[in-house]
Amino acid sequence: MKRIILITGGQRSGKSEEAERLALSLSAEPVYMATAHVWDEEFRQRVERHQQRRGPQWTNIEEERCLSQHNVSGRVVLIDCVTLWLTNLFFDTHDVAQALETAQTEFDRFTSQDATFIFVTNEIGWGGVSIDKVQRQFTDLQGWMNQYIAQKADEVLLMVSGIAVKVKSQE
Repeated sequence: MKRIILITGGQRSGKSEEAERLALSLSAEPVYMATAHVWDEEFRQRVERHQQRRGPQWTNIEEERCLSQHNVSGRVVLIDCVTLWLTNLFFDTHDVAQALETAQTEFDRFTSQDATFIFVTNEIGWGGVSIDKVQRQFTDLQGWMNQYIAQKADEVLLMVSGIAVKVKSQE
């Protein structure tokens, strides 16, 4: 049965750990879809810490853009994360409208599969308004895509200091 779960929150709020715990509670062999592009050494180390935290029961897929090219039907799949995926799409064009359209189309295509999807995303707009135009554009893109996913999600969890707060549920 198709199900979409969105886990959102600030940086270091416990989103990934909660998503991994949830995925393992739903499947003995979940899929981890990593959307990150490794830009530098510090980020490579961050990715390695995430990988070490997961055990051999995970099927790992690295996909920076085209999520829907992977068949995950019948599986529980954790997509970590929307922010990094959007970064890849945005920096292809530097056009917010085009990146948003591409992301929404790809999201719809990907989630048309009969699977359980757990999306991790960031609430980057909770900080101040950036003085940098590109950062403001990306914050807008992120906010609009988060809204899009949340509208289509069956459940939305907000992570606050490591605590999951239910924002939306099927019940």
